[in-house]
Amino acid sequence: MSTSDPAEWMLPRLTVNREGEWLHEGQEITHPGILANLMGNLRRDAAGYFIQAGPLRVPVDVADVPFVVVRVEAVGSVLRMTVNDGTEEPLDPATLRLTAAGIPYCRIKGGQFDARLSRAAAYQLGQLIDYDDATGTAVLKVGGTTHHVRRE
Repeated sequence: MSTSDPAEWMLPRLTVNREGEWLHEGQEITHPGILANLMGNLRRDAAGYFIQAGPLRVPVDVADVPFVVVRVEAVGSVLRMTVNDGTEEPLDPATLRLTAAGIPYCRIKGGQFDARLSRAAAYQLGQLIDYDDATGTAVLKVGGTTHHVRRE
């Protein structure tokens, strides 16, 4: 017998792995419409990531970050990126940062989420960055302007 009390419903176990793949109960979700719905409705607050589905708050366990930048290109003085949800947006150089291991991250979706750059996107971005090994600084050059890349 099912119950109409949302507090008694069994919630699905949703996870996003390090590669940005969504999983339900350990099985990869591949249906484009379902993925678009999940990614489009993802939220985050102090308690973590979740999908708000009517009266239900479905937690989402995220291994690293929920989105992956799969492509970066300079278009004039603007960096354009493609995210693994199929959206395109400008990459704000002020949000770009490198981890101690040299992995680039940035903010996306109006600053709502962190995204990791895929290996391919990191190589594309790397073509625009000058590194100074002596000082450990990285400078991004786009359209005649330079931006210092923050290191963690």
